[in-house]
Amino acid sequence: MSEFLPRPTQSALVLFSGGQDSATCLAWALERYARVETVGFDYGQRHIVEMQARLEVREGMGVALPQWAGRLGPDQVVDLTGYGRIADSALTADRAIEMDARGLPTTFVPGRNLVFLTCAAALADRRGLDVLVGGMCETDYSGYPDCRRDTIDAMAAALSLGLDKPVVIETPLMALTKADSWALADRIGGGALVELIVEASHTCYHGDRAHRHAWGYGCGTCPACELRAAGHGEWAAGVVT
Repeated sequence: MSEFLPRPTQSALVLFSGGQDSATCLAWALERYARVETVGFDYGQRHIVEMQARLEVREGMGVALPQWAGRLGPDQVVDLTGYGRIADSALTADRAIEMDARGLPTTFVPGRNLVFLTCAAALADRRGLDVLVGGMCETDYSGYPDCRRDTIDAMAAALSLGLDKPVVIETPLMALTKADSWALADRIGGGALVELIVEASHTCYHGDRAHRHAWGYGCGTCPACELRAAGHGEWAAGVVT
């Protein structure tokens, strides 16, 4: 299929948190683009352990995907802690994870992907990178409105106008379930990549690295863990291939 063909003349900037989705997106980008850089965001998240996880995943990519190790370029971290204090949520403050009056989970950080994409587009412009790659998904998206296809398309249009040049945002997981994402990682890098994602990536909202499961580390009860565990279970059972 043409979507799997490499794009050797293009470069990409991956929005990289160190979680399952962004780790899969990084592998996806390395498969396609001749030069791939990453950007992470410190917004005061309670699960700050993901900032360490992202370094371990990046380092492990060279081992899991040795054929593309030379494509992985520099990493940048953007300090957004001021924004995190404004966008008060259960991910940045000691609040219960529940549904709010609007029917949104309290883990929703208002405008997070909009801020991330704006910062990433500015960095990509200065670094001469052609494409932004993000792990947004509207299939298993926990109800976050800034993960929807329409939101990402609108951001691409706004950024293109604001930067006076085409801004391309690739979202390879947009229509995939978590089980599909595990299958995608397996297709790209086989057992080595899957094991890297299991062992090094971090998803748990509580930052739990003490409890190891078949799908990785986490409390096992927060929405992020439940989603990751269910997807891994479906994929491991052969529901998707």
